[in-house]
Amino acid sequence: MQDKIIRIGIAGQGRSGYKIHAERLTKKQDQYRITAVADQLPERRADARNEFGARAYADYKDLIRAGGFDLFVNALPSPLHVPATIEALQAGYHVVCEKPMAKSVADFDKMVAASKKTGLLLAPFQNNRLQPFFDKMMEIIQSGVLGKIIYIRTTWSYFSRRWDWQTLQQNMGGCLFNTGPHVVDQALMLFPENVKPKIFCRMACNNQLGGDAEDFCALTLYGSGAPTIEINISSYLAYPQGERYSICGTLGGLSGGEFQLRWKYYDPQKAPKQKFWKKWSVDRQYPHEELPWVEKSWQIEQEKTKNAVGYTLRSFPIGAERFYDNIHNVLHGKEELIITLPQVRRQIAILEEAHRQNKLPIKKD
Repeated sequence: MQDKIIRIGIAGQGRSGYKIHAERLTKKQDQYRITAVADQLPERRADARNEFGARAYADYKDLIRAGGFDLFVNALPSPLHVPATIEALQAGYHVVCEKPMAKSVADFDKMVAASKKTGLLLAPFQNNRLQPFFDKMMEIIQSGVLGKIIYIRTTWSYFSRRWDWQTLQQNMGGCLFNTGPHVVDQALMLFPENVKPKIFCRMACNNQLGGDAEDFCALTLYGSGAPTIEINISSYLAYPQGERYSICGTLGGLSGGEFQLRWKYYDPQKAPKQKFWKKWSVDRQYPHEELPWVEKSWQIEQEKTKNAVGYTLRSFPIGAERFYDNIHNVLHGKEELIITLPQVRRQIAILEEAHRQNKLPIKKD
């Protein structure tokens, strides 16, 4: 593709398609132009015509047939992520696909096969990996100051009742398909790439308003030479359970989330020298020492916190901005994808296995 403005066709103008994708793309007029949208609701189509000057269609299939764009943004309801993505690729368009990309690895592989066959870009959308706090957290861990990472606990929970389409299994609803792709994506960045995660998961549906998909999920990833990562996603957390992340290493630890982080560590070369007690305790006491702790902190710049979206995690616009900067450069041959297909395939495998371990009853109409 020559260095030019990329024309966008967005399928879906709901929370994500409008408040995340369209919102960011309209602020990148030097890179992108929204030329067409599709949405079933007439008022959303009217908004697209008025706000973007875009052609609007009631069906994404009509949008694909009409063409007039370069990049198809799939922000449709989850069950349409696989078929619409494949249709767009086969029609000759690059694709950005929202999460969850697929229900199974087999379906995901069909999307990848369509991308390879057509030679067109298939880009998974994972904006929360590109959040400032996660960048900083990775920087701290990779610096080695915390030592070997032993255990990570992360909670993406709150207390809320829901009665929308994402509470139904038939719509690929539930907290793991909804929130899970964000946290599992981050967790896999904290897990060795060469280790296949072992998975233990317990999910339950306690929705009293008609939904049959899980609204509680406790997921553990573990493996040889890897940290144990415990993930909690729940609609039943009335009081905060610590920070977003708690990370334990052999030389220190980290705690925090999207707004701020704090971490402490010690230099083993500066620690007191100790001689191992071969028999019983000395003076009837446990061993005790004062370690030379170094404590540091980080917080996000206030300017970057404006116009955040999300409820389990406050997702700042900079994540989507960085994503679309990368897509623009990829399509012009200047960069490689930040969020890769093999990375997301690992994520889909975990979501699939978690659901395999937890067969929930499906409510009949």
